[in-house]
Order: sequence, then structure tokens, then C-alpha cells
Amino acid sequence: MTVLDTASVTSLPEHAYYIPNFITADEEEHILKQMNSVPLPRWTQLSHRRLQTWPSALTKLNALLAAPLPEWLHDPIISPRLEQLGCFSDAPHKAPNHVLINEYCAGQGIMPHEDGPAYYPLVATVSLAAPIVLDLYEKKMGRESVGVGAGQEGMGPKYRVLQEPRSLLITTGSLYTQYLHGIAETLRDDKLTPESICNWDLLGDPQNYATGTYERKTRISLTYRDVLKVAKLGNSIKFLNRGK
Repeated sequence: MTVLDTASVTSLPEHAYYIPNFITADEEEHILKQMNSVPLPRWTQLSHRRLQTWPSALTKLNALLAAPLPEWLHDPIISPRLEQLGCFSDAPHKAPNHVLINEYCAGQGIMPHEDGPAYYPLVATVSLAAPIVLDLYEKKMGRESVGVGAGQEGMGPKYRVLQEPRSLLITTGSLYTQYLHGIAETLRDDKLTPESICNWDLLGDPQNYATGTYERKTRISLTYRDVLKVAKLGNSIKFLNRGK
């Protein structure tokens, strides 16, 4: 039995894997320090959150300009941890080549969405600094019927996943292609119970949520993916011009 077999979230459609304490507290602190030391223009400010994109944003043709990831995003998450799991072994580039860093302050979230066809259908997300609940919605419900946040109209999520600090969540297969994922804009995550949280039996410390509620704090997500189209340096200008 592999590490991924023991990490399978069996109450979810195929496939999701959850590993608590995927990195250490010292490694988490180092990554946060590096993230916060980058030049301010590296941050993109959106209406509900801010983010960093490494090594760069995709072109209008959904291509990535070839460039290495910074060492602090590569080690130890990609090498050796993700390499040991083998989760990207069938991906075109055999490893993630793109990382999106999202900062979610208390009350901030993201509408239900899908990652789309620019990526190999596998996402590996490392959570830092604080826990958060990820909501999953069936695509067939239709976007117009999906509601996020307490008190809003619309159907609630079909599944909920609690992501602890320093944990890894992998989603692939039908869970990637047939479901939307989002984070509610709320100051508090409620109804945290073994019945409502799909990965409760895999949590590193479920006693932290024994009261069934958690007051949100600032949480950082590192989303690792493999972009299918990569433009080598010599072709970068061609890709940029075609995207205009």
C-alpha cells in the first residue's frame, strides 16, 4: 500500500488525497518569510484577495513561458516530497511547473470555479498559516444555482474538505473534471463535524475543531500544477505576439 492509498479521501468521488503535516513548522515559516520578502509588484491585488504567480502568469494562449520556479517553492515541496508520492509521474513534465499563491484574510474567499484545460488534471495544494474549508459543487448543478456563504440563496456545497496548516490536498480524476471548488466569504467556518467534513478521519489534529467552529485567520495556499503548453525562451516573443 502506497502513501497515497492511505491518504485517500474515500467519501469523495475519485480522486482526492489528504496528508496532514506534509511540511514542518520550520519549513512553513521559511516559505512564508520568502513569500513576504518578494518585491511588492509580485503581488496582484484582486477585489477579494491578493496573489502571486510563479514563475509567471500564463499567456493569452494559456501557455507558460519556460522558467524555473524559485528554490523556496521547489524544495522541499516538489523535491523530495511530491516526487516521492509520484502524483505527477504521468503529467507531461513529470512535475509541477507553475505555482499560484493565494492569500485569504478572514472574510475573503473565491467563487466556485474550475481550473480548466490549461493544466494537467491534477492539483496539489499546500496550506499555510491557518486552516480553511474548501467547498465542492457538482458542475451539473449549474453555476446559477451555486451559493456561497451563509445566508445567500442557492444550493450549498455537496462536499466540504478541511485543510489544516502545513497539509497537502491533491485532487484529480472526476473530482477535477466534474466539480467546482470554492471558499466561502465568511469570518467563521461552522458545522465542523465528522459527518460534514469529508476528510475528518485523516486530519492531523481533529481536536482543534472539536467545538465545531473556527474563527478564520489569514491562510495562504500554494497551488502546484503542470501547465500543458510551455513556450521555450526562443519562442517566447512569438507566443506573446500571437496572444495579442
